Amino acid sequence: MTALARAIARPTPVAGFGARSPLHGLERRSIGVFDLAAQSVAAVAPAAAATTVVLLVAGVAPGAVVAAIVAAGVLSFGVARTVSQFARRFAAAGALYTYTARGLGERAGLAAGAAIVVGYGAIAMFALLGGAYYLSYLLAAAWPGLDGWATVTMTLLGEVVFVAIVLVAGIRLSARVALVVEAISVALILALLSVLLVLIGPADVVASLSPGPTDPVALAAGAVVALTAFVGFESAATLGVESVAPLRNVPRAIMGTVVISGAVYVLAAVTQAAGFRALGLDLAASASPVNDLASAFGLGPWGVAADIGIAASFLACAIGTLTALVRVLFAMSRDGVLPARLGRTHPRLRTPIAAILAALPVVGGVPVVLAIVGADLREAMQATLAVGATGYIVAYVLVCVAAPVFLRRIGEFTAGPAVAAGVSAVALTAALVAFLVVGSDLVGLVSVAGAGLVAGVLIAVVAARPRERPIGAYDEPVAAQVLGGVAPPGRRTDA
Repeated sequence: MTALARAIARPTPVAGFGARSPLHGLERRSIGVFDLAAQSVAAVAPAAAATTVVLLVAGVAPGAVVAAIVAAGVLSFGVARTVSQFARRFAAAGALYTYTARGLGERAGLAAGAAIVVGYGAIAMFALLGGAYYLSYLLAAAWPGLDGWATVTMTLLGEVVFVAIVLVAGIRLSARVALVVEAISVALILALLSVLLVLIGPADVVASLSPGPTDPVALAAGAVVALTAFVGFESAATLGVESVAPLRNVPRAIMGTVVISGAVYVLAAVTQAAGFRALGLDLAASASPVNDLASAFGLGPWGVAADIGIAASFLACAIGTLTALVRVLFAMSRDGVLPARLGRTHPRLRTPIAAILAALPVVGGVPVVLAIVGADLREAMQATLAVGATGYIVAYVLVCVAAPVFLRRIGEFTAGPAVAAGVSAVALTAALVAFLVVGSDLVGLVSVAGAGLVAGVLIAVVAARPRERPIGAYDEPVAAQVLGGVAPPGRRTDA
């Protein structure tokens, strides 16, 4: 027997490892980099955002749609790089909440947790409403006699049931469903956009890239609206505990999602701006821009296929965003911030079942109630998007501020990441302020967003109290994973 074989057969005992991870109960080390990428891409929903958010940007900054999207992409890349500073050092289901707590302490961590919970919850509602909007639009075109209210309500209920089944069934299934749905959706949208770009012609494309005089405040507000097309790229970090090689794969998924999504959005913005310019129509006045362009350029059936892809992309977004939301709730429960029952997992499927059952009635119930009372779907989508964007951006600002502090604390501070984090925090804050003050037509949305976020942050701050250990638990190696690892006596090990 060689020395190596003897060391493996009779390893030297190594103490100091716990019997199980603070985040035990999840299906650890079960998904690869493609599933992680599917999570982030699904939460971003590029196929849906490529049309919906471009339309919203056109309403805020009609002369600078492409410029606003490019600015949002650059800003998102800076935030993604900052988030990756944490993701490559430890795996945490709480993601931005945990990262901020590790950098700035309990109160800032709770504020980030409240903000990102508001963000995930509102964007999940936005996705469910968006899916119902496009599905009802398609159904109304196919069967004009259908009752609009009943169709929307039944569509929403069907979406909620489907999402619930996928979330409970396990992370591998939800990631694969999101991957397949979003891949098909993006392929459909890219094919249609490419054909439209050829039909529109180079002259109109070049003209669309040369914006006229634009109010800087409107451009900043447009960039914030465009930023909502990118939010969710960090959600792969919530699956760090369940990922294979998380310190390598999670940063790859985060950065890759921003790059891929940015390319899709620029193509979509250029195509739609150029197409409506060539037709002499107002992009902001369209109900379904890609569908309208397809019809105008003789590609009617392709437009219907694209709408199907967009509806599917919204559904994937609901799955991805809720996946992230329930894991943040799970992490906050394990930290003792939320009730302990929310930290329970399914014994066989190893999903955060209690958090799923707590979140779904709220996230799914609000859109259903809005449909029942006859609310305008587009207005409801704008409201939930405003709330979600505000929550995300506040969380992004906090994590950007936390990163340099965290790196200095662990002795790994360098100028590059600190500058990226600082510039991102300042730019995000300035853009958000511009968004909050631009145009009287946004006052109602801003009021809803501000009230929801302030309430969440106040609850978080009130929840702050002395604890046995600081919040921000992350996954740790356990005795069963270490050769010779010794667990405390009387405790079951959990690998």
